[in-house]
Amino acid sequence: MLPRRVKIREMGYSFAMTIETFNPATGELTAVYPAYREPEVERALAKAAEEAPAWASRSIAERADLLSLAAGILEDRKVQYAELMALEMGKPVREGRAEAEKSAWVCRYYADEAESLLRAREIETDASKSFVAFEPVGPVLAVMPWNFPFWQVFRFAAPNLMAGNVGLLKHASNVPGCAVAIEEIFVEAGFPEGAFQTLLVGSRAVAGLIEDPRVSAVTLTGSTPAGRAVAAKAGECLKKTVLELGGSDPYVVLSDADLDIAVEACVAGRLLNTGQSCIAAKRWIVSADRREEFERRAIEALRSKVVGDPLSEETDVGPMARADLRDELHQQVLASIERGARCLLGGELPDGEGAFYPVTVLTDVAPGMPAYEDELFGPVAAILPVADDEEAIRVANDTGFGLGAAVFTRDVERGTEIARRRLDAGSCFVNAFVRSDPRLPFGGIKESGYGRELGSFGIYEFVNIKTVWVA
Repeated sequence: MLPRRVKIREMGYSFAMTIETFNPATGELTAVYPAYREPEVERALAKAAEEAPAWASRSIAERADLLSLAAGILEDRKVQYAELMALEMGKPVREGRAEAEKSAWVCRYYADEAESLLRAREIETDASKSFVAFEPVGPVLAVMPWNFPFWQVFRFAAPNLMAGNVGLLKHASNVPGCAVAIEEIFVEAGFPEGAFQTLLVGSRAVAGLIEDPRVSAVTLTGSTPAGRAVAAKAGECLKKTVLELGGSDPYVVLSDADLDIAVEACVAGRLLNTGQSCIAAKRWIVSADRREEFERRAIEALRSKVVGDPLSEETDVGPMARADLRDELHQQVLASIERGARCLLGGELPDGEGAFYPVTVLTDVAPGMPAYEDELFGPVAAILPVADDEEAIRVANDTGFGLGAAVFTRDVERGTEIARRRLDAGSCFVNAFVRSDPRLPFGGIKESGYGRELGSFGIYEFVNIKTVWVA
């Protein structure tokens, strides 16, 4: 059986001796990494501080050339990286290859666009000349999650390296191999020593890293409690943060929705990465007159999905990343059923090894149930039946989260208006499932965090937006 959690043997308050990884499909030990102790962390911080001004002085064209080389490595080795993701956190290899390709895309996007995005902007004032410049701030600490172990890192690294910052990565402790591989990509691409470094430390080391004066800013993708802790420490140190936190995205199926489109998007959006995504389609809110047909079609589509070995090309849904996360999800399902939800599919722990959980559908989900109130991080869909379209929009917004949302309707103009003005989320999609795109800003509101990654807005989060006024 899988261990209850990734084993990190803590020595002292902040540092572990080793980090062990386990294949979530089998429970087998796959690798043991020596964790960084204080001397290794100190050397990394010193390197980052030393390299920061030199990297900032390089031309944008030089930075772009190196980032383009990193993109090429990602594309050339996508099969290797997909297998690594499958072994460390259970991602099906087809999705792992796509993740490596998308990571290359974000590198190429910023390599191509950074020069225009970072160009100084002249502003007419009483001065003989006045302009706004975008200058790097120095070392940026990234605290990253396991669910998209390459993409989450590169969407932070690409804009920040192009902006002239250097990166320090504290990755999730169950994907150290991915963390090491990412640093190796930058080294092989020719980035100077200290421009991007992986710190193999546990979560207890994060507070000390934030406090270190050589760290200029912090970005975190993770849970809402983790975001609160990082924000509190960074606020105490007066350091800028960007937080991309949890989500419970509503997918609103209006009375006039095309159910072919709606069902396909809901299923794809719920099962991507075995449902372990902040922007997964977690709550399906369906108007009463379409409910019966929607449930029938959705269950039919979900039954066809193959749950199995993430290394198999046939697999649609792999194991969850850890057994403790699988068990927590199951308790949320059971509690929802005890409080009145009906289980239409799945809902039972399977026999055998691995952290597998069946594709599950709950209906009649209502307030007071975990499936309504909380984030279900796994392959469980919650159907929230509503009387009409107006109630659907109200229920969609009845959550503390605000990361993504989608609305399905044949009236595209009406859907666009609902997405723009009536759904409370950072990203709202019409007739499609929510996803991130290097060209568009991404982030949330409410308990889903603040700040933006990607697009033009993402590159400005960790720069000094400097006014220059010349008499």
